[in-house]
Amino acid sequence: MSVTLGEEVMLLSLDDESGVAKERQSAGWAVAGGTLLELVMAGRVSVDGGRIAVTGTEPTGTALLDEQLRLIAVWAAKRSKPRKVTEWLTRDQSKAVRATIESLCERGLVGEEQHKVLGVFPVRRFPEADGAVERELRDRLSRVVLYGEEPDDRSAGLIALVHAAKLHRLAFPDLPKGKVSPRMEEVAEGQWAGENVRIAIRTMQAAMVAVTVATAVTVIG
Repeated sequence: MSVTLGEEVMLLSLDDESGVAKERQSAGWAVAGGTLLELVMAGRVSVDGGRIAVTGTEPTGTALLDEQLRLIAVWAAKRSKPRKVTEWLTRDQSKAVRATIESLCERGLVGEEQHKVLGVFPVRRFPEADGAVERELRDRLSRVVLYGEEPDDRSAGLIALVHAAKLHRLAFPDLPKGKVSPRMEEVAEGQWAGENVRIAIRTMQAAMVAVTVATAVTVIG
């Protein structure tokens, strides 16, 4: 089953048994960034110099991506010059997470449970329903990060997103960050991806760092 980069990040974030999202805010940035990077790889969007532009509106064949492309096109058309990637991530984060979880539910990869906290406040949880995709995903990450296998563009993009959002514990919960971070940095900066993908990865990394810092400052302030 083919899943998007955003869905892969979400699978790493959701606890298999409880269905609770771990590292929720940082994972949210990576989900939004992953969806955008996926559109770059599909040739529908470009990101360069911190700006985003729609380069094609043909359907990708994936409902989740096609809806995101439509939203980006409408949003981008409201201004004459290309808009900032950080603007889109900030605008899209929560919506992208909801859409991604709904897609995972529709695919049968996670289930949905509803509870009430203190008998009043409704809470939704998304425990694992089919673990085959996540097992393959974690195995692929291990082969690249731990055993030095050369990644394809999508694996390199996912590792770069996880590294930029500091989600090392989600990808490798049993290993210290220092064990995996150097290789993830190497993958993120590697030359195996095409130039447009490398530019997109660097832009997405910088954008996620920027929005994470801005969010932290806002919270502290």
